[in-house]
Amino acid sequence: MNIENPAALHFIMQDDLFFLNTDKNLYNNKVIADDVPVTGALSVPPVAIAPVVEIAAGEKPTEFKYHGKNNKNFLVLVHYPTLEFIHETHLTALENILKRKGFEIEDVAIFNLAKHDAVNLETLTTYFKPQKMLVLGKSALPQGISPLALNVPQQTTGFATLYSFSFDEMMDNNDYKKAFWEQMKGL
Repeated sequence: MNIENPAALHFIMQDDLFFLNTDKNLYNNKVIADDVPVTGALSVPPVAIAPVVEIAAGEKPTEFKYHGKNNKNFLVLVHYPTLEFIHETHLTALENILKRKGFEIEDVAIFNLAKHDAVNLETLTTYFKPQKMLVLGKSALPQGISPLALNVPQQTTGFATLYSFSFDEMMDNNDYKKAFWEQMKGL
């Protein structure tokens, strides 16, 4: 394509243009593209463009490892620094609780916040799209979450949330187990 006036490229190409040193002296008189008269302009119908998600150089889209399949958008946040997901005995206890509520392990996503300590609530809700969220222990509270009362189901940005004791706290304390189960029934 041969363009007589390089300023007209602005109308044809929407990207930024960078000129070589030899081309820069063409613009010493500071021609502004908006001042160039356009003759024989083409009418181009609008095109729907999918939104673009910008990712910084070297950064990958957010991907999280979690236990379960999140089939029913039930997010369970835990904090186990030395484990990938959750302690086996705690997983068994959680599975029994979920069965009482009519859920299977495939219905939930068990996410170990200890492996992703810089993750905030907005990132989690965007990724998991929870309808329900269970936070087990103070250490499992994500950044950016509004203050939650212990063992009081609440609405958090459009979904039900229950903040309760961690399994470490509950395993040896029957009062904690009872308090947790009473609130879990309503979640």
